[in-house]
Amino acid sequence: MTARDRRRAIVDMAWTDGRAGVGQLALHFGVTESTIRRDLALLTSQGQLARTYGGAMAHGLVFEASLGQRSREGFRQKQAIAAWAAEQIGPGETVLLDAGTTTGQLARELRDRDQLTVVTIGLTVLNELADADGVDVLCLGGRLRHISQGLVGPFAEAALERVTADRAFLGADAVTVENGICEANLEQTRLKEMMMARAERVYVLADASKLGRRPFHAWARMPASWTLVTDDGAPADEIERFRAAGVEVIIASTKAAT
Repeated sequence: MTARDRRRAIVDMAWTDGRAGVGQLALHFGVTESTIRRDLALLTSQGQLARTYGGAMAHGLVFEASLGQRSREGFRQKQAIAAWAAEQIGPGETVLLDAGTTTGQLARELRDRDQLTVVTIGLTVLNELADADGVDVLCLGGRLRHISQGLVGPFAEAALERVTADRAFLGADAVTVENGICEANLEQTRLKEMMMARAERVYVLADASKLGRRPFHAWARMPASWTLVTDDGAPADEIERFRAAGVEVIIASTKAAT
């Protein structure tokens, strides 16, 4: 099968199934995930598909992926990103952890720490640290968004106003140079902005599939200084755009995560 035939088949699958995941497509066509990501990038630029978390779908069918769906995508990339992030956290620090699968992976990396305080809105983080006796865990409370397993709303915002942190680690449905963090819900973006304002250092943990995308219309504005942590599958041109805008970009190696 030629590359052109494969891309035509990808579009057909997206229209038939509603969504085409990177891992699913790579297995179906017997090619690497990097090859599929290049196919999806080209098809998106041509307007044939809309990028989603970990794959693509036909235009007009964009939906928010559930936490369960996200947990099955890009595990090695999230693991590499989380491992780098964990190395930045020192003894005695207080850190803010967002909801999501990558921050949940980061929490797993912190299970054996002591003299550490974690403030979070994420059930994945709480589950990972529930029996981590050396970690002081503070839950901000709020209304549960079942699809993302995260807490939002005025209760969470009121609690957040009473704490500060050395570092904040945020997830994202997508992230762009121009607009910042993209999410499906305005409550999420408001809370992310508040988390960034309460921390001395801000990190956005976003694997390569999330860079440069605009799946939804809710955005969190970024502070003057922040760090993007992504994986080694990120397109070089996209990385350069962030760096040209003054964003510190860290590339976490997936080889170290295998």
